[in-house]
Amino acid sequence: MWHRLRAALGRLRGSPAASAMERAVVRCVPSEPKLSLRFVLPDGSAKHMQRDQAEPLGRALARIATNAAKGPAKAAKKSKKARAEGGPAGEAAAAPAVRLFSRDGEAVAEEVPNAAAWQDGAVLQIGEARYRVERNPPALTELQLPRSLLAGFPVCPKVSAEFAAPQHCLFRWYREQRPAPDREAAVGDCGPVWVEAAAAERVFTPSNALVGLRLKLRCTPGDGAQRYGPPREVESSGPVEAGPGACTFDSRHLYTRKVCGEGSVRAVSYNILADTYAQTEFSRTVLYPYCAPYALELDYRQNLLKKELAGYNADLICLQEVDKAVFVDSLAPALDAFGLEGLFRIKEKQHEGLATFYRRDKFSLLSQHDIAFSEALLSDLLHKELCDKLAQYPLVKEKVLQRSSVLQVSVLQSTTDPSRKICVANTHLYWHPKGGNIRLIQIAVALSHIKHISCDLYPNTPVIFCGDFNSTPSSGTYSFINSGGIAEDHEDWVSNGEEERCNMPLSHPLKLLSACGEPAYTNYVGGFHGCLDYIFIDKNALEVEQVIPLPSHEEVTTHQALPSVSHPSDHIALICDLKWK
Repeated sequence: MWHRLRAALGRLRGSPAASAMERAVVRCVPSEPKLSLRFVLPDGSAKHMQRDQAEPLGRALARIATNAAKGPAKAAKKSKKARAEGGPAGEAAAAPAVRLFSRDGEAVAEEVPNAAAWQDGAVLQIGEARYRVERNPPALTELQLPRSLLAGFPVCPKVSAEFAAPQHCLFRWYREQRPAPDREAAVGDCGPVWVEAAAAERVFTPSNALVGLRLKLRCTPGDGAQRYGPPREVESSGPVEAGPGACTFDSRHLYTRKVCGEGSVRAVSYNILADTYAQTEFSRTVLYPYCAPYALELDYRQNLLKKELAGYNADLICLQEVDKAVFVDSLAPALDAFGLEGLFRIKEKQHEGLATFYRRDKFSLLSQHDIAFSEALLSDLLHKELCDKLAQYPLVKEKVLQRSSVLQVSVLQSTTDPSRKICVANTHLYWHPKGGNIRLIQIAVALSHIKHISCDLYPNTPVIFCGDFNSTPSSGTYSFINSGGIAEDHEDWVSNGEEERCNMPLSHPLKLLSACGEPAYTNYVGGFHGCLDYIFIDKNALEVEQVIPLPSHEEVTTHQALPSVSHPSDHIALICDLKWK
């Protein structure tokens, strides 16, 4: 890493020949009509020009010449005044000659369009001054550190770049130096002293020795082709704080220290508790009164969640109750650093939704087929028969159409064996305890949609169906998924009383089983505990290699219930290793 950093700094400074030249930075993107050009004239004035990409080069050069003559023209005006006062007169400045030379030293013809003329490594000459053209150099557009830093928990910066990629950027981490007690006042006047804290890695985990100290990150953007842009620095807003000690997931990480082998897939399903639900007065006083208020705060929970998910070394992660901002600003950047690509689907009229992550070196994304249940039921011919049946029960139909629940479906292809595909589905069904009839309709839509993709669009593609189904193993929904059918007289059709009765037999052809079985609970709160979450797999194509044990009851109840200072959600993640049959 150090030799890369030294080489990068060398390239930033340039070779002895190049260091005599200033930079002319060109930003030219095919999707935009104009290109931009930035350079500094010999008189020190910075110029930023926007020119049409299709415009002939000659016009852009003429404009540069006009701009370059303005400084000397101002000087000439001053000389008139000097002449009037009897001082020496300056001469009026003529526009300097402006030309552009290609990398091999040939003058670029003036009729060449700007987009083709301004190439990387070309040389712009303005009078005697020469500028090396840098076309689309790597540049950082955003560099952020999380607001909360805990000792022992990974710090994952949010890095956004143009003409660069985070995996090709260079990172250097610094920590504040603790001032000696007798020098504290003196040092405090001149700002913190920073000392290098860690190896140059994208993710940094502060030790307990750094509690009370702030961190600084210096990032140099790179594009993987040995080009590096100007570095940026960001300091943490607060110091590293002490972590909570043992967490519920620590013992689970012992089973997931390494990524699965070639023929295996590690899958995770987890309802992570949306901030939009955790940070309400009702949550603090009624749902989770046993949880310390600071442990319900988003920044704190995100620290725990990122460490938990990173430690599972999963190939597939299906999350529910993901706030949009959490996905964009926290989870996607963090899991990207651990080799996972993320997809997000927001619920209709909500601030939270579903996220599916897949390991980049194992899978590539072939296609996405996300739906909102209410919309699909009305508009997709796949569900016409179900919709017609439902029309006989207007009260139930109205309730189903009011729900914002969605289904996220992604078809992935193995990077090592293109013939091997997988259909990954993720959902969060209606939550109400008396909504069994609504969930049956939702799951019927989901299974028809998944069948269409895994059997019709991509024949013989195995299914992994994860989610928070809000259904216990004794429910009609669980029975329907497992057995392939539900009778019209099942008790869940009258789950909300006779008024909302809707009796209809349903069936589906998929052969699914719960990979993690039927745990005693996957959701444990003060007033309820039960198994609501599942990873259903295609039992004809996949088999379970291992199920990662859930935390012990003692661990779950150490702080009475979930969430807690040592567990970020009211649900528990399901994790299993699967292999193709």
